[in-house]
Amino acid sequence: MGRVYNFSAGPSMLPLAVLEKAQQEFLDYRGTGMSVLEMSHRSSAFSEIIAQAEALLRELMNIPDTYQVLFVQGGASLQFSMVPLNLFKAGTADYIHTGSWSKKAIAEARKYGHVHVASSSENQNFTYIPDVHDLRPEADYVHITTNNTIEGTVFTKLPDTGSVPLVADMSSNILSQVYDVSKFGVIYAGAQKNIGPAGLTVVIIREDLIGHAQKECPTMLNYSTHVKHSSLYNTPATYSIYMAKLVFEWLKQQGGVEAMEEKNRKKAALLYDFLDESKLFSSPVLSDYRSIMNIPFMTPTAELDAAFLQGAKAQGLETLKGHRSVGGMRASIYNAMPIEGVEQLVSYMKTFEKNYR
Repeated sequence: MGRVYNFSAGPSMLPLAVLEKAQQEFLDYRGTGMSVLEMSHRSSAFSEIIAQAEALLRELMNIPDTYQVLFVQGGASLQFSMVPLNLFKAGTADYIHTGSWSKKAIAEARKYGHVHVASSSENQNFTYIPDVHDLRPEADYVHITTNNTIEGTVFTKLPDTGSVPLVADMSSNILSQVYDVSKFGVIYAGAQKNIGPAGLTVVIIREDLIGHAQKECPTMLNYSTHVKHSSLYNTPATYSIYMAKLVFEWLKQQGGVEAMEEKNRKKAALLYDFLDESKLFSSPVLSDYRSIMNIPFMTPTAELDAAFLQGAKAQGLETLKGHRSVGGMRASIYNAMPIEGVEQLVSYMKTFEKNYR
């Protein structure tokens, strides 16, 4: 079988050029006689890899010099604990509740201090992003999930937090659209959607927020530990960092984040335009808050959904089943998804609608 179009929410599709480059270097990385998989994280070859990865990410996101870039492990889920452990001073924070991942972040933060849910879209099953009016100046930070992978919503406008640091779980839309990093105190993202393979987490943190961890904070969960040791306190996810470097190089070759955002909006528009016209398929997300990365949709019945998914697989359109908490289907069209994949999906949806209406 040839390669399929993989619409998985994560681990997700990687650029073919990146996979081919990794294949070329797999057995012998640039004359070292070994694979990056076998390489010491203390070696000069890997030191160059991680330094290049950081430099490329800084360039792509225009990260100011006053921010540290960390390559850690544990996924965004571990950041749900690391953020409050490191940022709580008064012991209180504001969270914007927009779906499954913010719910988990809130639950973890409540183990270490007081969480005030400043706004929530739970009243409409997280199909929109709520207005934010109840932020408190005494909060240690404000937390948002910029893009909701499961629910398919996105913050189109960042909340104004004043002098309170804005913390963002950007796992499912980092590098897909332009953000002004200086608007955030902390950005964190699991790699397995737009950065590379699972196992790596990127943290971008403003320097003045480092060094204030609670005394009970474990060494490995203290941002200062990773800053002092340049993300090499313990053995990092070496191969995932190498793959991330290749993805960053590829992204730069595509024209950077600005060019990628333009491509992503075109891809999303193809699918949304069809959904808006369709008599069989529908999108549950209010139009003003639609993600350009994760697009949930459904037919009127679970039986039709199942038939659609079975036919999609036969067309080489993989991993379109919606999250179990939502049902239906979901197309995750991250940076690596070519427009041809979305075109093929829409073509199949048109055929399916014609046959089943």
